[in-house]
Amino acid sequence: MCGPVAEITQPTGARLTGTGGRRGRRPAHRPIDGRLTDQSAAPQQTASEQRSGISPCGTRKSPIIRGEPYSETRVARSGFSYTATTVTFLSTLNQRWHSADSMLCVGLDPDPERLPQNLRGATDAVFLFCREIVDACADLVCAFKPQIAYFAAIGAEQQLENLIAHIHDHHPGIPVILDAKRGDIGATAQRYAQEAFERYGADAVTVNPYMGTDSLTPWLEWSDRGLFLLCRTSNPGGDDLQARSLAPDAGEPGRPLYAHVADLAQSRWNPHGQTGLVVGATYPDELAVVRALCPSMPLLVPGIGAQGGDIPATVEAGRRADGAGLLINSSRAILYADSGPAYAEAARHAALQTRDAIRAARDAALGSA
Repeated sequence: MCGPVAEITQPTGARLTGTGGRRGRRPAHRPIDGRLTDQSAAPQQTASEQRSGISPCGTRKSPIIRGEPYSETRVARSGFSYTATTVTFLSTLNQRWHSADSMLCVGLDPDPERLPQNLRGATDAVFLFCREIVDACADLVCAFKPQIAYFAAIGAEQQLENLIAHIHDHHPGIPVILDAKRGDIGATAQRYAQEAFERYGADAVTVNPYMGTDSLTPWLEWSDRGLFLLCRTSNPGGDDLQARSLAPDAGEPGRPLYAHVADLAQSRWNPHGQTGLVVGATYPDELAVVRALCPSMPLLVPGIGAQGGDIPATVEAGRRADGAGLLINSSRAILYADSGPAYAEAARHAALQTRDAIRAARDAALGSA
């Protein structure tokens, strides 16, 4: 147990006191890499703290360890102090786009009925399957996106925790987006945020914004984490609501609901610059509208591969002026490229083809600009 902990004041005003703990509320900006000024006074980690990723003073080590610093916080302890540098989701993503030269996001949606035969019956089959996919594809991606329902439906939440920890430990610098599509208000939304960011250690999460601002406020308290808000989704049923035109307002003509969501995401719902949008590859015209409204915002784009979205049309419509700005997700086409024992190698081959197709489309779009 650590000694007394001095009050920690974060850049946004969030405050943490006491010795903390693994399940304690995380501050708005978390310490990342402490540089001790008095090494002799530093408390020692226990073996359990080393395994769990908790620092000697009860603060979970950040899963985001690369990128441009966002802020620095001076933290005082009994007998020593250190300066902590905080890294945000978007700075990590920007660095990953450029270091990997990739806009491919691999979705991790493990279906027990489609797992290779040699894994069936294993108590941690879902983890083993996803881990092999991750290790085979890590150098080809800008992010991984596990879908929480595929784990929770079979009681595999611990395997999801282990998987995200594996990505952070063995492939540092690759952000993890938890695909949860949560949407609620007040204390319930706070618990959902705690689940995503504290329990699972996700770097970003997908959220349903259609309950309005008060459903997003608890998420926005985590100012270094990313939020991807559902905007114009890839499913045909999205037309029922998202494509409906709003009534004219203040002399302005009516416009689709998804465009209004994009406007809010660009302004009111982006106080820390960590907000993005989910826009389907199956609607490239709408994707172009969203990009025009949000010129620099990261866009998570499902719908290629099994859903039939076109990669060149997606890149042309959704890229930023510098050619980046997209996380083009593919799940089933990569995960289940082969059902035999060589499934990981087949997944890598499919991911490589997809990444290269995205690169080629980007280069062509930039060349014709």
